[in-house]
Amino acid sequence: MTDLLIRGRVLTFVEEPRGIDDTASYRYFEDGAVLVRGGKVADIGEHAEVARRAGPGVKVADHRPNLVLPGLIDTHLHFPQTQAISSYGAQLLEWLNTYIFVEEQKFRKPEHADYIAGRFMDELLSNGTTTAVAYCSVHPESVDAYFSAAEARGMLMIGGKVMMDRNAPDALRDTPQLGYDETKALIAKWHGRGRAHYAISPRFAITSTPEQMEASRTLVAEHPECYVQTHLSENKDEIAFATSLYPEAKDYTDIYARYDLLTRKTLLGHCIYLSDREISVLAETGAVGTFCPTSNLFLGSGLFDRDRFDKLGARWSVATDVGAGTSFSMLETMDEAYKVLHLQGQRLTPFNSFYRMTLGNARALELDDRIGSLHVGADADIVVLDSRAKPSMELRMRVAGSLAEELFILQTMGDDRSVAETYVGGKPMKGVATATKDTANAVTRSFETA
Repeated sequence: MTDLLIRGRVLTFVEEPRGIDDTASYRYFEDGAVLVRGGKVADIGEHAEVARRAGPGVKVADHRPNLVLPGLIDTHLHFPQTQAISSYGAQLLEWLNTYIFVEEQKFRKPEHADYIAGRFMDELLSNGTTTAVAYCSVHPESVDAYFSAAEARGMLMIGGKVMMDRNAPDALRDTPQLGYDETKALIAKWHGRGRAHYAISPRFAITSTPEQMEASRTLVAEHPECYVQTHLSENKDEIAFATSLYPEAKDYTDIYARYDLLTRKTLLGHCIYLSDREISVLAETGAVGTFCPTSNLFLGSGLFDRDRFDKLGARWSVATDVGAGTSFSMLETMDEAYKVLHLQGQRLTPFNSFYRMTLGNARALELDDRIGSLHVGADADIVVLDSRAKPSMELRMRVAGSLAEELFILQTMGDDRSVAETYVGGKPMKGVATATKDTANAVTRSFETA
């Protein structure tokens, strides 16, 4: 693989910012460069010094005056819901039954799963996201499609088959034994293959019987190297239903705790209506609450309380939650996160937003040795952001006087048009994703009625 020198205004975080003036939390090079060698970051710093150390003849990708950052990370979304974005007018449980369970039945057909998986990965890349954690459908074919599409693009992705054995259509239900067997086989096939990581995925307590939760407990005990993903306290009706199904539990969080599903590798979508006791349990176990602002607003679910998580020492991350989430863009997601927290009198600085999209989410996944920052030895997953991508942004940038202002403009006005390039393992990917979209219309109709 040819060495590549990526030149631009380089920004990478080393710690969580403590305020808008915390310059020690990040490294910034106005005329910077990242040297990529063998798919890894081999050097970073001022362009003149990195270029000198790289030696003559190195290939250069000059992205000035754009910003060069680590690839963005999304910690919770649903790959089978890619075509269900913008499904009108329902809250969580009605939305699932009316739209989502219908859509997910299509994934029993491998050709449909393959097609949507490719579009899904390319949509992530077009938005600068190089790693994501996603639910597949109940069908093993969907998992194969998901990881195959990621592997073809070299992406580090986390995912798994949902396990559901009740309160779902027959076509989407497995059994405790089948869910265990299929998950076990998929872990053996995919976890640790290339850059793939498996997530054991009981969808949520409502769609899993106690017997399936026991099977999930066994899987987690047998495969502590795998992630766990499920949903927690997204909607008040959901909470009432879940706790009615597990009356012995102290609360919703206790359902998962009783089955030993809360570990440092557990990602819990939403976590809106948690008591202090529940947040303290997450802090004790290291489980991660996942803040999904666009989804929570779209379904009218509620507002995530970041400050209580921080006060009680619980870990949290940020995610799009496509398809209840309304955009694949982590920029647009952080725009809504800012508003959700602002409504509650909580402050989210531009530096904190970009920390969360990169190193913060990498730390939540405990993958910060590999992704989320541009340190030497990291995987060369990189995004290049153009803060003047739209006419309105260009006009606003004429009076921007600081890096903090520029980041806030990107966060509040940016979208996929702001992504000038996305690199995966040092390989440019945005053009590949665009080409795939340009040819997609020729095949999409054949799968619409799958």
